[in-house]
Amino acid sequence: VTADTISRAFRATEEGFTSVVSELWSSRPQLATVGACCLVGVIYQQTLFIANLGDSRVVLGKKVGNTGGMAAIQLSTEHNASLEAIRHELKELHPNDPQIVVLKHVSRSIGDVYMKHARFNREPINSKFRLPEPMDMPIMSASPTILAHPLHPSDSFLIFASDGLWEHLSNEKAVDIVHSHPHAGSAKRLVKAALQEAARKREMRYSDLRKIDKKVRRHFHDDITVVVLFLNHDLISRGSVVHPPVSMRSALEH
Repeated sequence: VTADTISRAFRATEEGFTSVVSELWSSRPQLATVGACCLVGVIYQQTLFIANLGDSRVVLGKKVGNTGGMAAIQLSTEHNASLEAIRHELKELHPNDPQIVVLKHVSRSIGDVYMKHARFNREPINSKFRLPEPMDMPIMSASPTILAHPLHPSDSFLIFASDGLWEHLSNEKAVDIVHSHPHAGSAKRLVKAALQEAARKREMRYSDLRKIDKKVRRHFHDDITVVVLFLNHDLISRGSVVHPPVSMRSALEH
């Protein structure tokens, strides 16, 4: 596993989806406007590779000395035009387009081919997706940012989450919630904390927010996906795999 093999996997996924859009263009043109962020973590030879595409985020909970404290370390780079660095990147890539940044949304994704290939930025897709001027070069990219992090015994756990979580919880708050409670139910606990904060911002009760139909709730908070991974350094150092290799707990009611 290297950064190159991970990049090739992303590229193959993008090419595969683009092929599906092309095959179904006449019957399901709306697929050209479908896209998703992608956040990947791979552990190989005691090195953690993080690959990010879009505005999801992975945060490491790291033990601080012998104090019992826990530091929050962000391991991914987000691709969202709300960040000054991304706006600067887009302007450098499109020097002839002074209006390249109009809305502050993600700049990289899997799919969204209507923003990558001119042949898909035309009828019959909905007019709200079509650019008023010809597309000379791709607006969005499917190239991930990849980080290699050598694992240390003080690295305790990883939080993988979509931007719906980080919109309401800081890195430090999320790490503190995981660290201060039993392992079981960590992801569900983070989702609940984010929803409680979303309700507080709207000056409403959490219980009332939960009663709102999920389709309508998108006006109150973005979708939230969370995976918490606790690191077993004995297995990592031996390169061992237990059966089952991963224990998953899922709570879908949120």
